[in-house]
Amino acid sequence: MISYKSQTWIVVALTVFTRFPQSFAAKKNFVTCGSVVKLLNMHYNVRLHSHDVKYGSGSGQQSVTAIELKEDVNSHWIIKAPTDKYCERGEPIKCDEIIRLEHLTTKKNLHSHYFDSPLSGNQEVSAYGNNGLGDTGDHWQLLCSNDVWVRDARVFFRHVDTGVYLGLSGRSFGRPIAGQMEVAGLDSLHSDGTRWTTAEGLYIAPKEKEAEYAHTEL
Repeated sequence: MISYKSQTWIVVALTVFTRFPQSFAAKKNFVTCGSVVKLLNMHYNVRLHSHDVKYGSGSGQQSVTAIELKEDVNSHWIIKAPTDKYCERGEPIKCDEIIRLEHLTTKKNLHSHYFDSPLSGNQEVSAYGNNGLGDTGDHWQLLCSNDVWVRDARVFFRHVDTGVYLGLSGRSFGRPIAGQMEVAGLDSLHSDGTRWTTAEGLYIAPKEKEAEYAHTEL
């Protein structure tokens, strides 16, 4: 679990730090455990997002959507090991590895389960748990074509419990979250909206005794 002090430092860093030189970032090109990232959907050009707004149907849990705005802090996700597992901070995430994504602001995990999504009737994707603690419904398998997760590469997320893929239905909500797009679990890996890549974030350099950071926030 990330302490309150660490959470506060991350928020400050995401707000204040300036971009590192490209030469530094190029040497630190892996996505690693403990990094705080925004995930960009490559088909719709929107970022994975959540906020303290609950679904009015289905599970009634915290909603997960996708937005165009780059600067919104509610699009930050912390990369973590599965429940009851540990990954060393700065350790590169391997392709096919199982991870969790914790929403930085609300400390709930990206989650899915057998509820229908509110707009398209696909599988609901929500944010679930308390202070980063949840269950196996928070587990996602990273699918990619390299040995490890490389920044800017195309990746997919397969939900371990149910087998669906994290994606977008192409539909948008009305009030109170007007214009935000529905995130859902899709049956086919080849559906529009299942391709993701990393965008802005705070990337912890791999295998460093003292943390270094490649920061790409706007």
